[in-house]
Amino acid sequence: MRKLMTMVILFGLFLGGDIAESQSQLSPSPPAVAADFPSSSSGLPTLPAAPQGKSTILGGKIRHVDPVRDQLLLDIYGQRPMKILYDERTQVFRDGVRIPLRELGAEDRASIQTILDGTNVFALSIHILSHSAEGDCQGRVVSYDPQQNQVAIASDISPEPVRLRITADTSIARAGEPEFMAARSGISDLMPGTLVEATFASDSAGHDVAQRITVLAVPGAGFTFFGNISFLDLNSGLLVLIDPRDQRRYEIHLSASRFPVSRSLHSGESVTVAANYDGKQYMASSISINSSPAPK
Repeated sequence: MRKLMTMVILFGLFLGGDIAESQSQLSPSPPAVAADFPSSSSGLPTLPAAPQGKSTILGGKIRHVDPVRDQLLLDIYGQRPMKILYDERTQVFRDGVRIPLRELGAEDRASIQTILDGTNVFALSIHILSHSAEGDCQGRVVSYDPQQNQVAIASDISPEPVRLRITADTSIARAGEPEFMAARSGISDLMPGTLVEATFASDSAGHDVAQRITVLAVPGAGFTFFGNISFLDLNSGLLVLIDPRDQRRYEIHLSASRFPVSRSLHSGESVTVAANYDGKQYMASSISINSSPAPK
């Protein structure tokens, strides 16, 4: 009986090994799949070169960061929030020190170097200031006090107007169209409603002192914009275009009933718009469709 049991066990072990060998022959290992995208010498995927062209600086408050879609919303004073794309090519700095992209977050106030990538706005670099003792601001002049030599600017870098002292070293100059720049510029331009960009720093007493003020528009001034439409909403009467001459983004208000041609406009179309600045916004006085791309 013991000899019979031993033979049964040995037969079972032989049968089990034979079955395992058969299964291994019927189940070959899956073949390796080759990647179909370019890679660097380290084996990691490579990114395309950053878009080329003239860049522009946008300042504002980062409202929201979406790391899944690689995009952020930037609140710019006097304009709609702007969607800006970014990726691993984007360099991020906090107070001048390079930081990882993952540390980019909402509520940071930033100066962003941007460039057009097709119809999208792409961030080449993002400079975050953790304090407002020095930096840049863009906004509308609220008031100018000649007794204190102080200008108040409504800007998104602060819930209250930014108050800057004007000194003999403060540079005040117009920028934009030749006709606008040709007019005399100075303290007289700092009237309520004037659009400005300002750079400032703190002095030894802790006062914010304007180093340079660039006047973009004064109430009553007329402008001619050449550019491609990036946004159009006839219901709200808003047209947004980017002028290739300076890569600036302009919001222009219009009445669709006054301009029948506006019904045929669409995003990406090249247009010429004459507008007057009324101290709050640009109001279109004429619109024409360009037969060729806007001049650079």
